[in-house]
Amino acid sequence: MKLSCWNVNGLRAVGRKGFAQWLDQSGSDCCLLQETKALPSDLSADLTEVSDYRLRLHPAARRGYSGVGIYYRREPDEWIEGLGVKDFDDEGRALFARYDDLLIGSLYFPNSQAEGKRIDYRLGFGQALIEFCEQKRSEGLRPVLGGDYNVSHQEIDLARPKENVKNPGFLPAEREWMTDFLGRGYLDTWRRQHPDEIGYSWWSYRAGARARNVGWRLDYFCVDEALADRVVSTSIEPETEGSDHCPVWIELSGT
Repeated sequence: MKLSCWNVNGLRAVGRKGFAQWLDQSGSDCCLLQETKALPSDLSADLTEVSDYRLRLHPAARRGYSGVGIYYRREPDEWIEGLGVKDFDDEGRALFARYDDLLIGSLYFPNSQAEGKRIDYRLGFGQALIEFCEQKRSEGLRPVLGGDYNVSHQEIDLARPKENVKNPGFLPAEREWMTDFLGRGYLDTWRRQHPDEIGYSWWSYRAGARARNVGWRLDYFCVDEALADRVVSTSIEPETEGSDHCPVWIELSGT
């Protein structure tokens, strides 16, 4: 199973930049989207009818804000919208598709914002996700969690760590959450396969940051450790433009 994940920073906007052609040629079994910023009724047919894909959205209550989605070829056994916590679900930040024992999630973590104005909300979302996933694990499911985690976990994960220690995405509390999360039996699959490699998935639009590769790795596929032997490959696709983020990938053996 090949899974892609992309914060598109507006599905309608990326749709005008060749997204449908990219998806059609991608080979994804599921494509997980973040920051879709759209209701189903907002989308034209060229985005709702892409080759043999269908689209499920979990939009925010606030129009044009946040939102996640999944393009899929095969209907899952079950859909789950949200984490069951209204404060987070109203912002459209989690959507899950279950295929047998695989629970595939598209996640959009809150940004802590300048001076950590939303750090409590961001950490609360992380705790709610942990509790949700632990419940699903107890039911025999194996989470596969792709999304914009809005954190660079280690210094290797961003170009200028020393200059960003007080900025959202590299705050100590965010990084500590990620350490705790992984310590609960989840794998950062790309870092596991590429322990010393520099790879970024987000670049500021300012000062030609992308052209100079002054970036951050904010987008991850994290999986239950029980799936470690099924992770065939992981990759980051910086050459694909259309958003300030780029797609990330994982391939799992089996269906």
